[in-house]
Amino acid sequence: MAEQILVVFPHPDDEAFTVSGTLAKHIDDGAHVTYACLTLGEMGRNMGIPPFANRVTLPHVRKIELERSCEAIGIQDLRMLGFHDKMIEFEDQAHLDEQLDHLLKELRPTIVYTFYPGFSVHPDHDACGAAVVRTISRLPKEEQPIVYGVAFSKNHQQVLGKPHLLNDVKEYLKPKMASIEAHRSQFQAAELMGSKKLEDEEIRERYGTERFWIYPFN
Repeated sequence: MAEQILVVFPHPDDEAFTVSGTLAKHIDDGAHVTYACLTLGEMGRNMGIPPFANRVTLPHVRKIELERSCEAIGIQDLRMLGFHDKMIEFEDQAHLDEQLDHLLKELRPTIVYTFYPGFSVHPDHDACGAAVVRTISRLPKEEQPIVYGVAFSKNHQQVLGKPHLLNDVKEYLKPKMASIEAHRSQFQAAELMGSKKLEDEEIRERYGTERFWIYPFN
């Protein structure tokens, strides 16, 4: 039976820079990956350079970009949960937790990837990670998956220490860069990356390692 892995992030594109290489490796090893994306990033300020989206069309554009990113990585199961962008911290916690609890009980993942609450800069990131941790903490200890958190606030290493998991994903730069490039509305750099070769040392150094911290449940 394939290993079940659940990814929970609030926005399309959160997966691209943080975990896409790691997920491609999991999938290559035979794992089944479900990505639960809480919002469509409909409040994002970027509309492409030059702009090709607007406030009305942006949710549809970002939905398509997310689907293309998942296809590039090889993610088999994408769930769009329909919460409001930039409002995760204000959502009804019981409703948010219930949605996550349903996923956890349906999938019974052994690994969950999310943002490490308090150390991921954006309020939606922190609220997403907090909801994941809160929901998992209610499960019986023997049913709790390991939670790998993404952290990148300025003080994260001083508080959390060095990463518990350092994944070398240089062999998976092709799907990772394709995932990043899929989110064209958000990253001017995405198109520029297309002109660089995956063997380029700058690309390998910048994108070739993914870092995670294990959340310590008591």
